[in-house]
Amino acid sequence: MAALMAENARLKELLNSTELLDDSALVAELLGVSEDPRRQEIRIHRGRADGVFEGQPVLDAFGLVGTVIEISEHTARVLLITDTSNAVPVQVNRNGVRGIAEGSGHLDELYIRNLVPTTDIKEGDPIVSSGLGGRYPPGYPVGEVVRIEYDGADSFLRVVVRPSAHLDRSQQLLLVFRAEAQIPSAAPAPSATPTMPTTPASTDKDATQP
Repeated sequence: MAALMAENARLKELLNSTELLDDSALVAELLGVSEDPRRQEIRIHRGRADGVFEGQPVLDAFGLVGTVIEISEHTARVLLITDTSNAVPVQVNRNGVRGIAEGSGHLDELYIRNLVPTTDIKEGDPIVSSGLGGRYPPGYPVGEVVRIEYDGADSFLRVVVRPSAHLDRSQQLLLVFRAEAQIPSAAPAPSATPTMPTTPASTDKDATQP
């Protein structure tokens, strides 16, 4: 009973979070996590049969989780925002300063790099998605600034952000249906050999034999 009550509370939080979205969404259950410590990935129980597509953004009740990178008929793989190959266009909620949040390879950290030392950003600033690029919905929580690193030798700051999403414990997720996020299918490559017209074989029974 306690487990069911906790699950219902989590689902309520998840559905309440859709108020921030202008797009339709679909609830998905977590099936598993990557066993490779170098990959920040999870697997969910929705797939092609549910309309899931590559590039689709995934959220939980608290923030951005990641993006769909591979689909089968009934499951999909999701690359978390903390994976080192992932990057999210973001902005400081307080003043609109833009940046790119990159994965650190750890579930509890994102990095915003290439900000000049005079940038107006400070510890405790909420970081939200900017919506640039169209993949992630704008204004959705990404994280909170927990540390700003600058040693004077580099020309830029390194801002450390703690993700808002509960990446290590969310069981229910939201798949957001944003047309802008869909990765277009590759067009088939043109044939290298042009098709030659065929000449029908003669059917004249009276043809002269050599």
